[in-house]
Amino acid sequence: MPFEAQVASAALEAAAPPEQIFDLATVRRLELDLDYAGAVTPPEAWQLVVSRAAALIDVRTAAEFKFVGRVPQSVNVEWRGEDPAPRAKFIDDLRRIADPDAPLLFLCRSAVRSDAAAAAATEAGFTRVYNVLEGFEGQRDAAQQRGHINGWRRAGLPWIQD
Repeated sequence: MPFEAQVASAALEAAAPPEQIFDLATVRRLELDLDYAGAVTPPEAWQLVVSRAAALIDVRTAAEFKFVGRVPQSVNVEWRGEDPAPRAKFIDDLRRIADPDAPLLFLCRSAVRSDAAAAAATEAGFTRVYNVLEGFEGQRDAAQQRGHINGWRRAGLPWIQD
């Protein structure tokens, strides 16, 4: 097992119970002045997914989801922005797969689209929406490359690719 995967595995074994993770997410909501329930780190998100305490919704494009990589057990509901028609389609698609009171974790490339999608879902009546900080690929480094600073993949968490 690669070192990063060993670290991630050890972190998950020592992870807090879901209630504590949700409490941390609420603290982040206050600290970051978020318009939705809160924010979780990638390792916290994975812990919530594997414990079945929350569903992971990947809001990237279908092409990103398929070819860049995806998290096992995640569902793709594409966020196409704030314009009324794409926003309405996103909310309709989300309503088809999720209960409005279920804990939902939103993930995108770098946590920007998932932030906007989380705010829109909350405005539409979803009560327990959380953004996954850092995103799947993370922030850009000095060379404008992703995947070297932070993010789901950098954390060594499980992902698959077609």
